[in-house]
Amino acid sequence: MTDRYLERILRASRVYDVATESPLQRLPRLSARLGNVLWLKREDLQPVFSFKLRGAYNKMASLAPEILARGVIAASAGNHAQGVALAAQRMGVRALIVMPVTAPRIKVEAVQALGGEVVLEGVSYSEAYEHALTLVEKEGLTFVHPYDDPEVIAGQGTIGQEILRQHSAPLEAIFVPIGGGGLIAGVATLVKQLRPEIRIIGVQPQDSDAMRQSLAAGRRVMLDQVGLFADGVAVRQVGQETFRLCQKYVDEVVTVNTDALCAAVKDVFDDTRAVLEPAGALAVAGLKQVVQRAGWQGKSVVAIASGANLNFDRLRFVAERAELGEQREALFAATIPERPGSFRQFCTLLGSRAVTEFNYRYADHQQAHVFVGVSLAQPDELPELLNRLQAQGIRTLDLTHNEMAKLHIRHLVGGHAPQAEHEILYRFEFPERPGALACFLDRLSAHWNISLFHYRNHGADYGRVLVGLQVPPSDQEAFQNFLNILGYPWVDETRNPAYQLFLGGGA
Repeated sequence: MTDRYLERILRASRVYDVATESPLQRLPRLSARLGNVLWLKREDLQPVFSFKLRGAYNKMASLAPEILARGVIAASAGNHAQGVALAAQRMGVRALIVMPVTAPRIKVEAVQALGGEVVLEGVSYSEAYEHALTLVEKEGLTFVHPYDDPEVIAGQGTIGQEILRQHSAPLEAIFVPIGGGGLIAGVATLVKQLRPEIRIIGVQPQDSDAMRQSLAAGRRVMLDQVGLFADGVAVRQVGQETFRLCQKYVDEVVTVNTDALCAAVKDVFDDTRAVLEPAGALAVAGLKQVVQRAGWQGKSVVAIASGANLNFDRLRFVAERAELGEQREALFAATIPERPGSFRQFCTLLGSRAVTEFNYRYADHQQAHVFVGVSLAQPDELPELLNRLQAQGIRTLDLTHNEMAKLHIRHLVGGHAPQAEHEILYRFEFPERPGALACFLDRLSAHWNISLFHYRNHGADYGRVLVGLQVPPSDQEAFQNFLNILGYPWVDETRNPAYQLFLGGGA
């Protein structure tokens, strides 16, 4: 079977009826940062923005004409679906695609645009797959498996063939994303027989690591559930044939978390201006982890960018988490005295670090709990900063790796505060630069207590901050005079109905 696979891959030139030989592109910025020569295999540049059309077309081209004429069926979270739909369109045959209801809309619409008939079923690939199998006999269609098929594996293996042709110089490793295992099985089988010295390293999300667990157990493991952030690799059980090939040819499988995936999306964008989907950036995230862990220097390394079918609205989340994934931002909670001037003193202790987020809501007369984000030049800065704050009597809690805090708490610091008497609410803007927040706090009068504070650095030219201040009626004229000399644009939001409904304090 092994020799047959090598032959299959070397003869799979028919994939180029629909696929292109994707470029192997150097990543200069990331290479300089990691001290190695990093290359990206740009499968995101294929006509369906992923590698999946290679295996799908190779399989369908191998079918007898009378079987192909009856049409095909597939189950997919999106990328394989587009590959099958494109292949069917080129061949003039029917394609029925079962996709989970959680499949990104951009992928569903792309399949439909290619003429595929879409059936939405289940919340994961595995459930869609089971439903597709029930339709095979009913519809009289041939099932095109997304990964566990020799012809599909051979089609994906052409990527390994291209890499060796495009980079004849020594290579330390090729990093490959893993879902069901079709891509890495094809690449590893080809590369290990022609260039056995090259390490093949698979990468999976921590919450969808069926291949890693299976290799460790020596048998195929069925996961109870899978994470859906990297939907393109959300597979509960890897293929039987892909598992066998990975046992023989894959050197290692590593896992990465969501923050590392987001950081990898940003890294690729910084170097190429391409925006990968989370599964498409898996190999880059794993590459970074292994290169830093192993201390490699001056090595040539390849990562396969497997896809770029990303829903635009997911970019908000990716951008939010990328800095955390790169360990360039830290989140922590701090408890400071509830008295005028304590915010300014706290910012002074932060030093020259840029504040990326500052959430606070008045709770009682004794102490204030503040949710803070700060930029880091080096990952090891945070312990030193927290020690400095605690030495000044400020209790701190590191929240950088607290998933609930990152997903929810940071946006929920608030609530009604009946004790915040005479509270007024103002929105300010100030030029965004390091130290700008501290400068702004310097300009606020120490005579009025800050009862609410929300600031988030969005990467814009101007910082936006929402401030609640306790200003008694007798001080209103003095406060207006203060606003006139403050020097920052402001908007009175005290009567904003959203404030009154969710945050309004005392009378």
